Amino acid sequence: MEIVDLTPLESRIRHAFARGEPVDTRQEHSDPDRPGEPHRPGTAGPPVRAAVLRGLLLSGAAESGEIPALRLTGATVTGRLDLAYAEIPYLVQFADFEQTPDLSGAQARQVILRACRLPAFTATGLRVEGDLAFADCHVSGPLRLGHARVEGNISAPRLVAHGEVVMEAAQVACALDLEDARLHNPGGHALNAPSLSLGTLLNAGGLDADGKVRLTGARVGGWISFIEARLHNPGGVALGISSCEARQLTLRDAQPITGEVRLHHSAFKTIEADPAVWPEAVRLEGLVYDSLSPRLPAVRRLPLLERDRDGFAPHRYEQLALAYRGAGEDAEARTVLLTAQRRNRRTLPWPARLWGHLQDVTVGYGFRPARAVAWLLALLLLGTVAYGLHEPPRADPGKGPQFNALVYTADLLLPIVDFGQEKAFTPTDAYQWLAALLIAAGWVFVTTVAAGVTRSLKRQ
Repeated sequence: MEIVDLTPLESRIRHAFARGEPVDTRQEHSDPDRPGEPHRPGTAGPPVRAAVLRGLLLSGAAESGEIPALRLTGATVTGRLDLAYAEIPYLVQFADFEQTPDLSGAQARQVILRACRLPAFTATGLRVEGDLAFADCHVSGPLRLGHARVEGNISAPRLVAHGEVVMEAAQVACALDLEDARLHNPGGHALNAPSLSLGTLLNAGGLDADGKVRLTGARVGGWISFIEARLHNPGGVALGISSCEARQLTLRDAQPITGEVRLHHSAFKTIEADPAVWPEAVRLEGLVYDSLSPRLPAVRRLPLLERDRDGFAPHRYEQLALAYRGAGEDAEARTVLLTAQRRNRRTLPWPARLWGHLQDVTVGYGFRPARAVAWLLALLLLGTVAYGLHEPPRADPGKGPQFNALVYTADLLLPIVDFGQEKAFTPTDAYQWLAALLIAAGWVFVTTVAAGVTRSLKRQ
């Protein structure tokens, strides 16, 4: 493309481009409202026509021995910059834009927008060999990077976007940095990034999001970080990262989330979040994790499972119990599993609920072996007193060992063990029923104690 009728600034940009030199107009063009002072961010800089920049980038004019690069700061691009499906084998650093630039399907070495103001940004299918940066940018509308492929990082700290940020199926070799970004799209998607692939990290520390943050199906090689973030989408989903995989999900020091959280069918090594962060509505079915941080007793974490909108599912309690058991906190794991039994009891017909209450009171569904020992001792005392006052008749008069109420009661209570007393004496009337009760209770309580001992030995 022949570039003619250039303004002095455009001519300077052309020569700087050929040498790969920067052009920064901020110190050279004063603010019209403040004569003598440098150009201030947020006000229009000196104009540069989009057609001129497009011609430079597509012509590739370079001086001998030099590497072209567009390094423009402080100016305002006028007109629409259309670089769709262009090949741009240079570093490109843009300035402010009056109209939405289009880099859809383009291929570039590196694209830098720093402290720029844009009405929107369209780059669906963009390919970048290095980094793609939006640091300190202000975008008034949608920022579209769906299906982009970036071999370095997408760096957007302190980005302000008043519209949907789209990164659907984007592939980033390293990290996505949204630290202290402000994404505002109330009632819609603040960040829409299903099937996002990141090599190392999603850093959304300090993110302020009004609207849904969607990471469904994301694959992250390292952390997903929402440290000190604010996620706000009342009446809708505030955080949706279902079917996601990452080493760690952290919401340390984040504000309480407003809106629903969906983590179902996701897998993390560690989840770091204070229980106060989670909202009233969550969906956790199929969530898998190895550990939880900070270290808290089960009673602090169990209320979250009660708030699951999908209703009771044993898996959620089993997963929490596994996490406690993996941390060596078997007592907390038993608390979780006991709570699961109590929660499940509400869904049963009344005869099963009655039986469940009995199991709960007597042996804590088998998760309170110490309670079973206490019942055994109480029954041992009851039998000893009862049979001590009313010695049962001998099964074979004149034969057998001397009667001992304590040993006789122990013989009834302890299955398998034979002290020779049970067979030698035959109680009658109510004492016969008492013997039957002691035998049945013995089987229940002794097996409960045995199960508890077995679990303890397995941990060793």
